[in-house]
Amino acid sequence: MIVSFPYEVPEEYQNMPLLKGRETVDMKVKVKDNPNLEECVLRIVLDGYDAPVTAGNFVDLVERRFYDGMEIQRADGFVVQTGDPEGPAEGFIDPSTEKTRTIPLEIMVVGEKAPFYGATLEELGLYKAQTKLPFNAFGTMAMARDEFENNSASSQIFWLLKESELTPSNANILDGRYAVFGYVTENEDYLADLKVGDVIESIQVVSGLDNLVNPSYKIAG
Repeated sequence: MIVSFPYEVPEEYQNMPLLKGRETVDMKVKVKDNPNLEECVLRIVLDGYDAPVTAGNFVDLVERRFYDGMEIQRADGFVVQTGDPEGPAEGFIDPSTEKTRTIPLEIMVVGEKAPFYGATLEELGLYKAQTKLPFNAFGTMAMARDEFENNSASSQIFWLLKESELTPSNANILDGRYAVFGYVTENEDYLADLKVGDVIESIQVVSGLDNLVNPSYKIAG
């Protein structure tokens, strides 16, 4: 259980699901048309210290079983992406409001005490700033969003498939523009084998669920 979190999340976001600490989850994927890899389990560590709103939103969706049974929807050699539900909605529809739940762009910068919200580092004029959670590893996990709307992320997530040499930290088109909130720490190489149509069987919390505050899935029952 988190005893003292190092900063206050802005008031307008304090009632959202927040991950105040780290959490580990296992994502089990059923792989189609690959005799060498019928099933894979990816171990993912989520960082709520540097992305509490983003990680909290994801964990809340995991506990709702939102991703269970969902297909991989993009696998182009650059990223693997999922999280777009069936139907016209492009994100998670909150049953309590019947509207898409969105979260703000959340970027923690090295040397800052709290994340920036709602703006890219470029928009803030922080061209040389370094992000605490950079796109610097194969399996970097981040929120997808509308390219022209910073605060449009909801449920769509992606994993980067490039190595750091090709996308150096804070010198690529992703750092400071998209919110990273975790990294695949075990079996990340399996990401490269995933194809569109492979199915996420489950995402299960291994540890750290007690770091989640304001979980909406409990309210929903």
